[in-house]
Amino acid sequence: MLTGNKPDGAGAEGRFVEGSILRITMKNFLTYDYSVVYPGPNLNMIVGANGTGKSSIVCAICLGLAGKTAILGRGDKVGLYVKRGCNKGFIEIELYKRDGNVVINREIHVENNQSLWMLNGRHCNQKAVEEEVKALCIQVSNLCQFLPQEKVGEFAKMSKIELLEATEKSVGPPEMYEYHCELKNFRNKERELENVVKEKASFLEKAKQRNERNKHDVNRYYEKKRHLDVIELLEKKKPWVEYETTRKELEGVKKERDEAKRQLSGLKQAQAPMLRKIQLIDNQLKPTEAQIKAKTVAIKEASLKCKQKQDQLDRKHKEVEDIKQTLRLKQMEEEDHQKRISNTRRTIEDLKAELDKVGDQPDVTPRINAVNVELRRIQEDRAKIEGEKADLRREKDNLYAESRMLEKKLNDMNNMMNAKEEKLRGRHRDTHAALQWLRQNRKLFSGNVHEPMMLVINVKDPRFAKYVENHISFHDLRAFVFQRKDDMEKFMIEVRDKMNLKVNSISAPEESWSRRPPSRNIESLRRFGFFTYLREMFDAPEEVMSYLCQQYRVYDVPVGSDQTKSMIKTVIEEPYLKVLYTTEERYTVKRSFYSNKISTSNSALHPSQYLTITVDAVEKLQLEQQMKACGLKLRDIDERMKALQKEAAALDRRDNELLAEKKQLSELKGKKRQLEQKISTKQDSLRQMEQSVIDLKKVEEETKEKIAAVNSQKVSTVAAFTAQMKLRAKLTMEKVYLTLETVGLTAEKTKLENDCREGASELKTTDQKCSRLEQRKVQLTEQCKGLLKTAKSICRMQLDESLPEDLRNAFSKLPDTLDEIDAMLNEERSRAECFTGLSESVVDEYNRREQEIKHLEKELEDKNNALNAYRQNISEAKERWLNPLKQLVEQINDKFGDFFRSMQCAGEVDLHSENEEEYDKYGIRIRVKFHSSTQLHELTAYHQSGGERSVSTMLYLMALQELNRCPFRVVDEINQGMDPVNERRVFDIVVRTACKQTTSQYFFITPKLLQNLQYAEEMTVLCVHNGAHMLPPNQWDETAFIRRCLQRKARA
Repeated sequence: MLTGNKPDGAGAEGRFVEGSILRITMKNFLTYDYSVVYPGPNLNMIVGANGTGKSSIVCAICLGLAGKTAILGRGDKVGLYVKRGCNKGFIEIELYKRDGNVVINREIHVENNQSLWMLNGRHCNQKAVEEEVKALCIQVSNLCQFLPQEKVGEFAKMSKIELLEATEKSVGPPEMYEYHCELKNFRNKERELENVVKEKASFLEKAKQRNERNKHDVNRYYEKKRHLDVIELLEKKKPWVEYETTRKELEGVKKERDEAKRQLSGLKQAQAPMLRKIQLIDNQLKPTEAQIKAKTVAIKEASLKCKQKQDQLDRKHKEVEDIKQTLRLKQMEEEDHQKRISNTRRTIEDLKAELDKVGDQPDVTPRINAVNVELRRIQEDRAKIEGEKADLRREKDNLYAESRMLEKKLNDMNNMMNAKEEKLRGRHRDTHAALQWLRQNRKLFSGNVHEPMMLVINVKDPRFAKYVENHISFHDLRAFVFQRKDDMEKFMIEVRDKMNLKVNSISAPEESWSRRPPSRNIESLRRFGFFTYLREMFDAPEEVMSYLCQQYRVYDVPVGSDQTKSMIKTVIEEPYLKVLYTTEERYTVKRSFYSNKISTSNSALHPSQYLTITVDAVEKLQLEQQMKACGLKLRDIDERMKALQKEAAALDRRDNELLAEKKQLSELKGKKRQLEQKISTKQDSLRQMEQSVIDLKKVEEETKEKIAAVNSQKVSTVAAFTAQMKLRAKLTMEKVYLTLETVGLTAEKTKLENDCREGASELKTTDQKCSRLEQRKVQLTEQCKGLLKTAKSICRMQLDESLPEDLRNAFSKLPDTLDEIDAMLNEERSRAECFTGLSESVVDEYNRREQEIKHLEKELEDKNNALNAYRQNISEAKERWLNPLKQLVEQINDKFGDFFRSMQCAGEVDLHSENEEEYDKYGIRIRVKFHSSTQLHELTAYHQSGGERSVSTMLYLMALQELNRCPFRVVDEINQGMDPVNERRVFDIVVRTACKQTTSQYFFITPKLLQNLQYAEEMTVLCVHNGAHMLPPNQWDETAFIRRCLQRKARA
């Protein structure tokens, strides 16, 4: 409970700024049953232990002044702010106003999350309350005026643009923010007008260009029409020219046919005398040819006898030579005979020596049989190896198919992991960049390093993702987890200091927490609807799970169902339950250290964004193990295949060796028999050669006698040969004379026959020509009739109608031959085809666009005038807004700089804009320096420490305090991250600034204060206590409390 002194009369109220809070009444609201707070007009220090209800006052101010629950960062439903166990809560706030205070009542109903509003005792809607609050310059949604505990960190995250807007609303004149919005709207409209002018100008230019092209198209249209008219005339004339050409050809064929008939008749008359003369020459040639034949026979007979005698002489010469050759042969034969006898004897001796050697060797038949047995065994082993290889190939194919299936499943799982990575990159690019660096440099670390938790946590069921994600902060979800601290320090040096990336890292506990048992068995909680602990809902690596168990105690957070929600009053009475989940809510249970009373808070679960994509880690590990097993089996099969291949190669080599040995043994076995046969044959041959010796002397004498007998026969043959030669010469001369006479007659006959033969050929050719010309004449006659009919049809004429005069005149200007007409047709068609996409509407379109262009030029002139006028308005509005804004920022900068200098630090505030004309890009930039060795750095959520951000935020708000246009400011627990030195300095600045007569009301909420601080008379200190033994507010006696404190101090 807390209370303060109620302001005394109009004098006290006179120090309040219009819109300041005079009274806050709360009933059944969060931790309060009933309490009334009377803040002072200047600095109000609200002090109390954690959980006593300090922030409940902040919530009451926000919700009582029609603020949204999102501003507070707690529960999103207004019904959650009613004290547990109550159906409705009540807030009443009294605001100071010169012409009569404003009292706002809000009654909150849990059942439907609805509120009933009253303004100065009259029922109204929320809109009326919002308008009244706005009229008093109260902005609970502005972090420069209202900074609740859950939003302290967001102030440093505000962009420069957001900070400028919040500052304008908070301390600027009422019209400043309106001017700013007006300027942004002006600039947007100016851009729209510029775009319209550009579009109009572009459209006008395109219309002019298009119409210029259309002008050319109009000329092209008439040019095309002229070509089409010429084509039509040419197509009409072409059949007439074809008809005329065919008719002329018919006349020529008729003349050619008549000429051929005349030639045929003349040829037949010219051949008769030549035939009679040929017959006369034949009669003269017959007796002469008979004489020539008789002489020829006689010459042949004489020549035959001469040849016979010559042959006899040749035979006698040859006979002598044969006799001499026979002698030489006998001599050579005897010489060869002696050589063969000698060679045969040597061969017999060599064969006998070889036979002696072969006879000493053992019998090879047993060895041949053994070789055959081994060859059969090798064939059996080879067949067995081939069977094993076929089995291995089948097994290898099956393993390949299984490996591909496993690889596909692993790829699907990896794709799901990639989707989680894409979400991480979209939400926090720096973490994603650090992740890529880690994967490339993992070898730099000696211990286990785990990727961000959101990637390695695998929720077993997507429905459970919301519990895990609501329980673990996003900063930890995107954090890297290290087994060793030195690895973490090395990683942060690389990615944060060198690469300038904003990342989170965590060192796992040295002692593992991952298997810690829960305080109670889940079976004992099933009666309340609990079905598991949070740890059992997901899998994670050992170090990650150990950290989550230590930091978030996931092993001891039960998760329940709708049954748990319905029994929540009973559930929170159970010991050891500090955090629990129902289907849609999270509950935090706290017990008072003094009274053992229970206080709870609950919040709705947000839908999961990152952990809904689940990959079964066990299944993935099994798949990877199966993949490795398949790889090992495949390698084993390859090794076995190589071993079998080696065995088969060894068997092939042994098989070849045995076959070679078998061949050698077989040859050795048959060699002895062959040698014995050869020796016997050679001995028989030697005996025969020794018996057949030749007597050369006797042979020489017989040869001389034979040569003498042959020479005597040659003499008589030569005399007979000479007589026959003379007779043949006489007969030959007589035949020559007869032949010369025959040649003359034959030549004359041949000439006549050739002339006659040429005439017969010409006669036949002429006859064939006459027939061919007759057929051609018939064809051309029919063709002429058809062409004439076609020509008249094309010209739309009757069959008996003659060619009109206008067509005749038009045809006379065109070519007269088919080749020229075809050439001209092709040329005209080619020219006409060049004019594509033209129609009669081109001329109409051209005229219509001319009118449009004039209209567009007028519109463009109007828009340009409007744009120039708008730019003039923007220039005037800019002066109204920018000059006061610069003065305001300069004043804030002066105060802010003074505050920092008083703390031996440096800080400045300036108006920042990259482009003066981009009014939506203007912002306020805060730059601070806490150490003399560093430079001024812009205030961000990452560069400064938490305490430095708190100091900067607090001093900026204090810089706004003296320029204040808002009636009050609220800052909740901003000093929690400060070190004692900075906290004391900031407190002194707050007291000095907020306790001036010119400043507005200030609420400073803190759970503790340093000792020996400097206080001011204008301060109001509100101490918040809570517990079962507290006095009601109406029984609190402040005077008695002070008196007892003084007495106790005096006794001490």
